Amino acid sequence: MPISVLLADDHDVVRRGVRALLEADGGFRIVGEVSDGRQIVSTVARLKPDVLLLDLTMPGMSGFDALKALGARSLATRTVVLSMHAKDEYVAEALQHGATAYVVKTASGSEIVAAIKSAAAGWRYLSAPLSAARVRDYLRNSSDVSADPFETLSAREREVLQLAVKGLTNSEIARRLAIGRRTAETHRSNLMRKLGLKGEKDLIRYALRRGLLDDDGGA
Repeated sequence: MPISVLLADDHDVVRRGVRALLEADGGFRIVGEVSDGRQIVSTVARLKPDVLLLDLTMPGMSGFDALKALGARSLATRTVVLSMHAKDEYVAEALQHGATAYVVKTASGSEIVAAIKSAAAGWRYLSAPLSAARVRDYLRNSSDVSADPFETLSAREREVLQLAVKGLTNSEIARRLAIGRRTAETHRSNLMRKLGLKGEKDLIRYALRRGLLDDDGGA
């Protein structure tokens, strides 16, 4: 029986490429595609795929938040992260929040296929240049990975953060979220304080590190 896969990536070209790769293999069945992070949990719950192929940089809800939300639902779907980020902290956090496999977007097609098959079987998979030993060392030497200021943000503050890093003003954020301008301003001020950010440059740098913004500046 083919492995059922849900693709979650906001870049259409990535989804088309992965779909073509998996359909050519013949061992997979693509059950759906998601381009907005807010649709991930409900779509997984509805379609119940064997594997979710997940990008960490998603609009609406980050891949990290989606992983945590999926973990809270105790769904049987395994998650393979397919990300542009190869830093230890990204890999460690993804695995901590329930990812079974982690593959960088520069990986070969055969690695992506292997990662999905491994995850479907319940086996952990890290593509080159990632190292399980290096990730374990990172976790062991980290003072407290869970003590992340991002975890203190409310759901609304995270929504405001996602829109702020796209360059939206407080008024534009207010219209997008159907809240008052002063409310949007307060949320923005609170999240900046919680994250220890002083201005827009700090915000962009943080968004890049966190995976909320592509390295080329696209949200």
